[in-house]
Amino acid sequence: MSQTPPTSVPKPLPELSDAIRMFEAARGQIEFSRQYLLELLNATPMDRWFEIPPGNVSHVAWQVGHLAVSQYGLLMFRMRGRHPDDLELIPGRFRKTYARGSQPSAATDNQPSAQVLLDKLNRVLELALAELDSLDPAELLVEIDMPYAVYPCKLGAVMFCPIHEGLHAGQIGMLRRGLGLESVR
Repeated sequence: MSQTPPTSVPKPLPELSDAIRMFEAARGQIEFSRQYLLELLNATPMDRWFEIPPGNVSHVAWQVGHLAVSQYGLLMFRMRGRHPDDLELIPGRFRKTYARGSQPSAATDNQPSAQVLLDKLNRVLELALAELDSLDPAELLVEIDMPYAVYPCKLGAVMFCPIHEGLHAGQIGMLRRGLGLESVR
């Protein structure tokens, strides 16, 4: 008996009142996942962020840069489009270095320092939360182009953000163990 592959039919959009509750929950999860991520990063010496542990294909620095780029995309670009200041926040070269599909490099030349990456990650979150706080709730159901997760609207991008950060926090946890560092929790 052969199985047919699942189709990717988008879920119907929720009612606005449900979307608002889902948004509020996701916003809280964004803050929680960031606290956990920072706990991992604070327990990881910055001078080891560019080490790729044996048998791994990434390092902590790439994970942090990738999260900054992704969170910008999910919570800023998807919410309000590109603003002129965005090129200073996430320059094209930075985006290409840490975007999905990019390859981490252990060479530190021509890469931002661990502190610069951490500062960028924190700045993106600060600006992204301000964007979310000023978002008209009716905007949550505005459709967005692919790629999207959960729902094909702005709400889906917000809901995916803490899941994505948690996934990469798990990868950072594994990288830390590969570096011989103790588990945080």
